[in-house]
Amino acid sequence: MQIGPHPDLTPETLLRGYALGIFPMAESRDDTEVHWVDPRHRGILPLDGFHISRSLARHIRRAGVTVTADRAFDAVVTACADREETWISRQIQTLYRALHAAGFAHSLEVWEGEALVGGVYGVKLGSAFFGESMFSRRTDASKLALAWLVDRLRAGGFTLFDTQFLTPHLASLGGVEVTRGAYHRMLQDALGRSATFDPPGYSPSPSGVVAGSAPAGSTQRSTQTS
Repeated sequence: MQIGPHPDLTPETLLRGYALGIFPMAESRDDTEVHWVDPRHRGILPLDGFHISRSLARHIRRAGVTVTADRAFDAVVTACADREETWISRQIQTLYRALHAAGFAHSLEVWEGEALVGGVYGVKLGSAFFGESMFSRRTDASKLALAWLVDRLRAGGFTLFDTQFLTPHLASLGGVEVTRGAYHRMLQDALGRSATFDPPGYSPSPSGVVAGSAPAGSTQRSTQTS
């Protein structure tokens, strides 16, 4: 369900929208209007049900990339918007930039040397993380980013990972669809709890974390295999 245009959004209004279970989308990169969306069926990724295949787990261990958090937030959003059709307008990106500066939006980056090859970003409220978009410039780079994000969210005490819609890609990783009513109940519970995007051992660091060696505080659940 589309709620309607809202041309004069503020970061505070954006957060209130997320707390109500709706999220913003635009028609194109240069669209000056923003629509609130409240899907009848909502995609979520259960943090205890994230699944990767054996082949992907092997690829992650051997990838030879560096994974960082909040090191290049704006670059991740720009890369996510760099496609023929995008819902991330320039106005929406400006709002996310403000939320990031205020500590409400976060990114996870995948680097190959100095090149940004994958990433994911989203918004945090309570123990809910609203995954917004991800991108990949190398095979499986976005899946790798998502795997490390799930590991981080588990360690930080998150209870809800909202993916907005369920795609075949997310379904293959354990994503499921819930009704609007069920989602709103899960959201209200998550908003009443606290979580941190920087749990012990996971705090953002310029040096990052080398994929293939376990992140501090991680558990074996971060590399579940079929």
